[in-house]
Amino acid sequence: MHDSPTRRVRGPLATLALPLLALSAAGGAPLAGQTADFPTGDPVIEAMWEQGMTEASQVEALAQALLDSIGPRLVGSPGNDAANDWVQAMYDRWGIENRAEQYGTWRGWERGYSHIDLIEPRVRTLTGMQQAYSAPTDGPLEADVIVFPMDIASSADYRAWLETVDGHIVMLSAPELSCRAPESWTEHATPESWERQQARQQASDQAYGAARRASGSNDLAGDVEAAGAVAVVSANWSNGWGANKYFGSPAESIPGIQLGCEDYGLVHRLVTNDQNPRIRLDLQSEDLGQRPVFNVIGEIPGTELPDEYVLLSAHLDSWDAGSGATDNGSGTVMMMEAMRILKETYPNPRRTILAGHWGGEERGLIGSNAFAEDHPEVVDGLQANFNQDNGTWRIDFIRMQGFTGAGSHFGRWLSAVPDEITQHIELDIPGTPESGGSDHMAFICRLAPGFRLQSNYPDYRQYTWHTEIDTYDKLVFDDLRNNATLAAMLAYMASEDPVRMETRPREDGFYGPCRTAPRSGG
Repeated sequence: MHDSPTRRVRGPLATLALPLLALSAAGGAPLAGQTADFPTGDPVIEAMWEQGMTEASQVEALAQALLDSIGPRLVGSPGNDAANDWVQAMYDRWGIENRAEQYGTWRGWERGYSHIDLIEPRVRTLTGMQQAYSAPTDGPLEADVIVFPMDIASSADYRAWLETVDGHIVMLSAPELSCRAPESWTEHATPESWERQQARQQASDQAYGAARRASGSNDLAGDVEAAGAVAVVSANWSNGWGANKYFGSPAESIPGIQLGCEDYGLVHRLVTNDQNPRIRLDLQSEDLGQRPVFNVIGEIPGTELPDEYVLLSAHLDSWDAGSGATDNGSGTVMMMEAMRILKETYPNPRRTILAGHWGGEERGLIGSNAFAEDHPEVVDGLQANFNQDNGTWRIDFIRMQGFTGAGSHFGRWLSAVPDEITQHIELDIPGTPESGGSDHMAFICRLAPGFRLQSNYPDYRQYTWHTEIDTYDKLVFDDLRNNATLAAMLAYMASEDPVRMETRPREDGFYGPCRTAPRSGG
């Protein structure tokens, strides 16, 4: 492994780690309903259950410190640095070797407060915030609001409209006509009412799309910014109660804010009904320029086959409207806890066990691809990568990614795991390789055995993926204990397996190309 700059914990982060130390000495009293039968009587598996599925578990304390106290971890932000330092501090306290490897630089940005108030024709504090990397206001700013019109029929119409935006706050998105979750409509509305609602929304969306196409513009936000708008407002509803998806600002030098579904619709209706809404913005944030960005790597060295590797992984970065709890604080805590369990119960593994806490996943799987580029010895010696990146709920699906020999390995490994864990898991054998997804793709594309430990997706996609309600309270700790214990057991079984993982791919599988990791950006 090559040497890279290493960050170290500073100040308050050491205090954050302290309460967790007491938990490592807690008795292994079973939690309610947490008993197991051990199929092979393996004492290491039994010890892992005691560490992971009883009161010895540390997942709740780890999650609270990461998600509540440190919070979101936008790439290049001080919050991301703090999380890196904290992970290293915890590994130090558990006696696990660790390092932070710089993979490049990224634009740094620090979020401040977002105060957004409707002041005409009535007063209401609006639900919303500035998008990541947004420009701040220079003190409070008040302006009238206009919307992108749905009757634009040509580029000439668009150019004429641009002449009206100077000094205004401009709404860029089509409104949702109802912010009631679809499952509420299907459960309570008549079929006829739901069909009419869908038809109305489809007509509105089509009119908006036609106007966008007729404008001839590929950069609406840039155009209105150049035309003198003072801020741009977007909406990106997640089709769930009170949940909206946040990403980066579409504007460069003026504020880019997002309103929640209900308040975006309110202001949009006020404009289209000539009721002259006026908004007051007070937004604080700071652009920090290019800053170094890191992966954090934990390591338990192998004793017999130190140049073969089992890799546990989850990305540590997040978008920052919420706390990044299910994307991907849960995966981070899961793999940290798995490493703690391994250190307690299997401190001298046969193969080297690594934990990769990747940076830059949200900007295109950057940290994991950079690691794979920088560490061909890990790619070449990889026995298995177990990656997790989709929230809470129990692991219930593992695709073999088209590797024709993988199913037999997983069959052996899972045969030692208690039924209380395996009863939920479906194996897709031989499966097909994924073409997008998460950080395991950095290894699959190199024909190295990477696997996603996948939880149930639908309400993650609808409610917590990149939303402002992706917070600590969404975690289900019984399931997180289950998942961390499973990861530790899989790492142990993969490390001890006398047979190297076969990576002969399906003949009809598509495994590439690999992404080249950008080493600066933002």
